[in-house]
Amino acid sequence: MTVVPPEFRALLGTRKLPTKRVTQVEDLWEGRTEMVPARDAATVVLLRDTAAGPEVYVLRRQATMAFASGHYVFPGGSVDERDTSIDVEWIGPDPSYWGKLFAAPEPLARALVCAAIRETFEESGVLLAGPDAETVVADTSGPDWETDRVALINRELSFSNFLARRGLVVRADLVVPWAHWVTPVFEPRRFDTRFFVAALPAGQVTREFHEEADQVEWVRPAVAIQRWQDGDMSIMPPTLISLAEIGRYATVAEAMAAAADREIAPLLPHVTMRGDELFMALPGDADYVSPLD
Repeated sequence: MTVVPPEFRALLGTRKLPTKRVTQVEDLWEGRTEMVPARDAATVVLLRDTAAGPEVYVLRRQATMAFASGHYVFPGGSVDERDTSIDVEWIGPDPSYWGKLFAAPEPLARALVCAAIRETFEESGVLLAGPDAETVVADTSGPDWETDRVALINRELSFSNFLARRGLVVRADLVVPWAHWVTPVFEPRRFDTRFFVAALPAGQVTREFHEEADQVEWVRPAVAIQRWQDGDMSIMPPTLISLAEIGRYATVAEAMAAAADREIAPLLPHVTMRGDELFMALPGDADYVSPLD
């Protein structure tokens, strides 16, 4: 079983559940609510090199959002029908490779990669696609790109048609697998999220959009963690641990290469009683019992 390293578990502190979460757990345990199925989702840790080390692109979800409102997250979202087309041209590891890594059937594995690339474009303006195996789109900042981005968000344009119309193919070789987190069972909105890592393509720039975020920035992982500890950034455990892991590496290339040696298995935080209080246990804690077992 994949475990969260001790130094990262310690980073999260005691993990005592706040009153709101305690109520959600009690409602579930006592039958007043039912566990909500987790929706398949994908998120991309987008990186760029600086003299001080890699920076990560994060966005703060608007306070009006139903899930993770006010929290800093990576670009990402749920898989939907736009991501399931078999007509999408593909370069890089085939869906069977992703399926084995992420414990997913091939159609879902294909959709996860497409969702990761689509959501990254929708939320940052960065497109991990190109006309062939040697080329990546160099600039997506023009008004025609913005028209397509908005059409994708509004579901007026399918992802496969967007790519085909521009003569582009999915560059699955530009993303690497990083982690697999599942939202705790007591949450009213749950996601089965596969994490990818990608480097910002040369020539492309991120842009600030406000459909779901009220603030975006590039930040060094160590700075983000310090700001979280200071109470300046709200960050959920999967994002925080990913930041801490990325912060181990001196360059984007090192972080990308490290993915080859990572074990990808679902990480599902578990609620446990310690004394008469509820705490969140992570894989590797002595009292962790995975609901996935």
